[in-house]
Amino acid sequence: MTNYAVSFLTQMLKVYSPTGQEEEMTKFLSRRMRRLGFRVRVDEVGNVIGRIGSGSPKILLCGHIDTVPGQIPVQKIGNKIYGRGAIDAKGPMAAMIMAAKACARTDRNGTVVVIGVVGEEGASKGMRHLLKKRLRADYAIIGEPSGMNKVIIGYRGRAQLKLKCKTIGGHAGAHWLYTNAVEEAYQIWLVIKNTQFKWQKEGGRFYSVSMCPTQLKGGEFSNVVPSYCEMTIDVRVPPPLKCADVIREIRRTTNAYENENLEFTIEVEDRMEPFEADKNSALTRKLKEAIREEKIRPVKLIRKTGASDMNFVGAYMKIPVVAYGPGNSQVEHTTEEYIDIQEYLTSIKVLRKTLEKLLTPLQ
Repeated sequence: MTNYAVSFLTQMLKVYSPTGQEEEMTKFLSRRMRRLGFRVRVDEVGNVIGRIGSGSPKILLCGHIDTVPGQIPVQKIGNKIYGRGAIDAKGPMAAMIMAAKACARTDRNGTVVVIGVVGEEGASKGMRHLLKKRLRADYAIIGEPSGMNKVIIGYRGRAQLKLKCKTIGGHAGAHWLYTNAVEEAYQIWLVIKNTQFKWQKEGGRFYSVSMCPTQLKGGEFSNVVPSYCEMTIDVRVPPPLKCADVIREIRRTTNAYENENLEFTIEVEDRMEPFEADKNSALTRKLKEAIREEKIRPVKLIRKTGASDMNFVGAYMKIPVVAYGPGNSQVEHTTEEYIDIQEYLTSIKVLRKTLEKLLTPLQ
């Protein structure tokens, strides 16, 4: 199984599957999972859904098969495999498939559903579709790079805002006669940046609201004062706040901004609510036990400042859920993305033991 597991992941990494271009990955994964004994189907949006076992409880293992853009040559150097998606999140996805397959050989009742979703790096197209179709399970583990001794129990939420500014432009040679839409967008951004949120908890970055301008587009010609500017703003929202709380306060503070020659709007393009799991759930306890049994110390429960499909699963399914998987998250989305082979293989053992602890022994 060890050699096969490494080979399986290596082949996954060789299939380039940036968000929106997952079709080849979908075909590859559905074909290989059938060979491993899964009952497989591909849904309307391209999610690969494999089942193994039967009855209750039903355990969901969910990873994503898309990656951020940018190819990285797939190569093994020492004890590392380099490649786009090595840890985010084809490594965790492969580990879940291998663990579910190994667990199927045990004398236990229950169903393990392994899903490779599309579009997670975008607007979570795959997960949103599954939830509309009323996805059900008793427990869920989301495949994300946590590291061997860490279990992710919380993610901040995210709101994507679009600030649009309109003015009447004019000749740049007499720019003082006109209102510059780019400058105005920047001034409004400063107002947004300095907004105070009274309801946020104290205690580090996870429990704080943070904001960052990520895209800027404006201006018509090089010698014309800009009459239009768009700014995309990424807003991260901690529990127990909701996206609506933060958006409402941003609108309140910007409503006070005045310039009679300016028209501006703030639109909400997308939102994902924050989520923090029950740290004492049966799922969390069993996963921690499995990690310890692999002689990994200490076991830590962590909260991440980003977001993942765990936000949707936790908010809508109302079941015990955590995120777990091999990988150093500091190299995800970088040109040096890699996975440690031993860590990957150990994660398979941890996940298999966790499944065995959650499934019901045959009587």
